[in-house]
Amino acid sequence: MTTPEINLPDVLAEVTAAFARYEDALVHNKVEVLDELFWNSPLTLRYGATENLYGHQAIQAFRASRPSQGLARELLCTVITSYGRDFATANCEFRREGGTKTGRQSQTWMRTDQGWRVVAAHVSLLA
Repeated sequence: MTTPEINLPDVLAEVTAAFARYEDALVHNKVEVLDELFWNSPLTLRYGATENLYGHQAIQAFRASRPSQGLARELLCTVITSYGRDFATANCEFRREGGTKTGRQSQTWMRTDQGWRVVAAHVSLLA
């Protein structure tokens, strides 16, 4: 098995732009963009700080019912890595505005016919 090329500059730029678009949508509660950037599949999952969501429909329902206040956050450290041309991960540490707890977010991104999409995500908070 051949190891895929890591961090091809054009692929890394594409995923970084998709991640930035996701981050903007997250802190500004652009639900339609968040829904778009998650792969529309029953195989998509998101483990949140207080919820486990299986499938795009469950993730979409969560986003629709989530409060739109208190979403601003500071990214403390972000690591984006691409593997070949069609797969990438994005991991970050964050702190909510005015908060003291550090959070962590992991995303697995896949290139689809519609563009880069999150196929798995995990969010957790450190005590």
